[in-house]
Amino acid sequence: MAFLNLFSRKRRGQGDFFPFQTDMHSHILPGIDDGSPDIKTSLELIRGLMKLGVRRSVATPHVIGDMYRNTPDSIHGALKVLQEAIRTEGLDYEVTAAAEYMLDAYFLDLLADKKVLLTVSGNLLLTEFSYSTMPTNPERMSFAIITEGFTPILAHPERYAYYYRNFKEYNRLKELGFMLQVNVLSLTGYYGKEALKAARYMLKNDLVSFLGTDLHHANHMAALSNPRNQDLFREALSGREWNVL
Repeated sequence: MAFLNLFSRKRRGQGDFFPFQTDMHSHILPGIDDGSPDIKTSLELIRGLMKLGVRRSVATPHVIGDMYRNTPDSIHGALKVLQEAIRTEGLDYEVTAAAEYMLDAYFLDLLADKKVLLTVSGNLLLTEFSYSTMPTNPERMSFAIITEGFTPILAHPERYAYYYRNFKEYNRLKELGFMLQVNVLSLTGYYGKEALKAARYMLKNDLVSFLGTDLHHANHMAALSNPRNQDLFREALSGREWNVL
């Protein structure tokens, strides 16, 4: 696994385990996608993360051609508002911003036109596929991204139902150059039994490079905080804490 040297092991008490201190996938910026609708909600989500032991978030709002055409300006504007609110509230919490890019025609145009793209760290670019339609040319997508000097991270592949019939597709995605990021709630069955099976397959076969919350709202926060789910995180991850950025 490419990022094992950045992971550390840490044991906690029963029902009190969260696998990382930096959350590299979240939707906590106020009012610019389907995540937090306002600054009050953003602060509530951050306080919930802090209780879990998380100390830093990379906010990754959606960039989708036919829905959320966020730009570096809109994202950094929302980030500034949230950072100022964090300072005003006196919270010891760091938030930076990137984006989660849908691999659609709009994104490919941004890439071809060499527009500024926001990475989670260095050249690591968070991407996603459509939930409804299996991509017909992931080779072309990964090649285009890598050619422009980025390394693609594929968000929550365990949630793409079209891969449930053949888990070997996850191996192929890894071979194509995609680093794979699993949502921690997938390890609890939150998104269904098939997503859980897919996440377990990827972990067992050493295909997972990143974990994230994909935090959008209070229901996600409640599930992340549930002691039963904390135990499931521990069981699935063998007590390993993932500090990846």
